Amino acid sequence: MVDFPIKDEIINPIRSKMSLKSLGYATIREIVQLVNKLEEQTGIRFIRTEMGVPGLSAPKTGTDAEKEALNKGVASVYPPIEGIKELKNELSRFSKLFLNIDISPEGCIPTVGSMQASMAVFLVANRRIKEKDTTLFIDPGFPVHKMQHRVTGLPYQSFDIYNHRGQKLRKKLESYLKQGNISTFLYSNPNNPSWICFTETELRIIGELASEYNVVVMEDLAYFGMDFRENYGIPGVAPYQPSVANYTGNYVLLFSGSKSFSYAGQRIGAILISDQLFEAKFPDLTSNFSTIEFGTAIIQEAIYTLSAGTAHSAQYGFAAMLRAVNEGTFNFIDSIKEYGDRAKMMKEAFLENGFRIVYDKDEDKLLGDGFYFTIAYNDYSGEKLLSELIRYGVSAITLDTTGSERTEGLRICVSRTNKEDIPALKERLQLFRKHHK
Repeated sequence: MVDFPIKDEIINPIRSKMSLKSLGYATIREIVQLVNKLEEQTGIRFIRTEMGVPGLSAPKTGTDAEKEALNKGVASVYPPIEGIKELKNELSRFSKLFLNIDISPEGCIPTVGSMQASMAVFLVANRRIKEKDTTLFIDPGFPVHKMQHRVTGLPYQSFDIYNHRGQKLRKKLESYLKQGNISTFLYSNPNNPSWICFTETELRIIGELASEYNVVVMEDLAYFGMDFRENYGIPGVAPYQPSVANYTGNYVLLFSGSKSFSYAGQRIGAILISDQLFEAKFPDLTSNFSTIEFGTAIIQEAIYTLSAGTAHSAQYGFAAMLRAVNEGTFNFIDSIKEYGDRAKMMKEAFLENGFRIVYDKDEDKLLGDGFYFTIAYNDYSGEKLLSELIRYGVSAITLDTTGSERTEGLRICVSRTNKEDIPALKERLQLFRKHHK
């Protein structure tokens, strides 16, 4: 057992040098840097729960296909901006087999991760109607999406869904929609950071209002199928991953290879645009684009100017994985269930030592175990709790940076905590509780 707590005379000089006056609004990267420096100076190996870095090996199916593509010379050839045919076809098949929705290959566009996907959609969707230029974030959410708005000068509004679950969501959304300026909704499902999952009631409300008020729904599926309470991993067999696509044609799905397919290092994802929206025409787009067609503006101008396409070999790797998944020879859900197992054990360690779960239910259903969960302790603020846990060799991020109103909470990511680390986590939390009764 290391001599905890870590002394303030070690932590404070590092924070001072980094100009970290408050941990409440520190970015994930700043927390990473702080903990790296503390590990280096103290020799203590922290329980790292601050950053959502995938913690499983990439599937061999993908890496082998990518190597083969490189050996055939694709590294010297520009990829098509709209994506290679093989990947577009597999993305379309995947949409049918695992979402039970029909999206033409034309609207399945490979991107440099889902972060580029969101940026490209913001640039187009928020300029398609002159009076509608604002994104409404259904929070809590990924802070970088708001950063994308700041660097592009696009306006946004947000609210925490915590007190607006189920039928209450309609009234809350309409209070913003009546302003007349909302162009897009964005939420993640399952949710980063809270791990809530939107219910069919909520998805129906979002979809119906999107159609009524002509809003584009951006559904972030970065954690596709990772609500392990249901098995979404059998191609063409219910249950299917829940989606707003069942309730409106005004949708764009942000798809990622990082978490569900453990392919984060290759920065590969996709935009999946409904056929209705892909073909839609918006005369106001001509203020920023040379076309009035939504899909064309996404591919030929937004994607073109951001990166001129997506890495050639990564597309072949992703296509091979999706082909195996679509054909039923690779069960991607089985390959990532480890995260659920880790979450269950880590939650138990926190709960046994006086912590509580902040976002704990989807309406009346207990949350599942997955990539993230949220914790609080007594009446501590998130900033105070994080400052104290760091002294015991446990890192996290506060919910303050995610648009959450639950300022007492921290987000815990399970990906970097192996099962072998659980005894150390328990020891540290037991000591924390002893010192903080």
